[in-house]
Amino acid sequence: MIVELPETTTSQVSKTLVKIREEGGVVALGRVLTLVIATTQEGEEEAIEAANDASREHPMRVIVVSREPDDGDPATDDSRLDAEIRVGGDAGASEVIILRARGDAAQDEQSLVMGLLLPDAPVVTWWPGAAPAVPGDSPLGRIAQRRITDASTQPDPQAALHALADSYQPGDADFAWTRLTLWRAQLAAVLDQPPYEPVTAVRVRGSIDSPSTTLLAAWLSMQLGASTDCSLVGLEHGSHGIRGVHLVRSTGTIELVRDQPGVATLRQPGQPVHDVALPRRSLRDCLADELRRLDPDELYGEVITSGLSLIATGRDTDDEGVTA
Repeated sequence: MIVELPETTTSQVSKTLVKIREEGGVVALGRVLTLVIATTQEGEEEAIEAANDASREHPMRVIVVSREPDDGDPATDDSRLDAEIRVGGDAGASEVIILRARGDAAQDEQSLVMGLLLPDAPVVTWWPGAAPAVPGDSPLGRIAQRRITDASTQPDPQAALHALADSYQPGDADFAWTRLTLWRAQLAAVLDQPPYEPVTAVRVRGSIDSPSTTLLAAWLSMQLGASTDCSLVGLEHGSHGIRGVHLVRSTGTIELVRDQPGVATLRQPGQPVHDVALPRRSLRDCLADELRRLDPDELYGEVITSGLSLIATGRDTDDEGVTA
């Protein structure tokens, strides 16, 4: 069910929610958190779809703060709040409140959502697109226990990653790190097998628009204490994401190379060649993963604040190992 509330207030939205629960039996009991999504109208539906899917694992209230683009015309710069409430089949296992603000109504985002937060429930704020320079000090960031950004959606993902390192506060998270879960698990499993020799050098290779490549190199450098090189390939080669990892040991080199979408090839000295499933994680998977923990991700904090300085990053013009 979708209820439209044009030219409304947050108080009227709250009253409508109560009325919907009383008439339709939709209750807030069992909601474990409030997810606040700060986005634009163009990005609304993709973010809501991911949140609805994730809500089946984490029942929650979703508040979407959607700002209209400023057209620069003073005649149309009126203060207005339009709202939309989605429950039932249109909201997964959550209830979705969309707040479309413009003019003066869009200037105080914190006031827009404060009266709609679930009482005594954690708050998570997610910026699917452009994020504040310092998420923890932003109006929506200050009310949240966790703050989720996505460096890969920024115009310069590598610069965005280093900006996140400079502004990091406990509770910050980024999907560039969440997308590494399968890579980290596979590499840890490989190194947990004989001969247990130390890794002397690491090379990580990926596209220049992949902050996950840089974070993976930083994590490996911290964990292995080895010389680590991060090679970034230009987009003119038509590939995105992580391409491969080479771990050098005295008995030979371990290679985990993704040369086709979703599948990587694992080569180890004295072992048969294996194909390993390494698909790019969906937006829903990344969001559900981050919502599993509401305490600060200490490892991510260490990697982004201390690990980036440990790696040598360079531009690689070689087109070997193209991947999706």
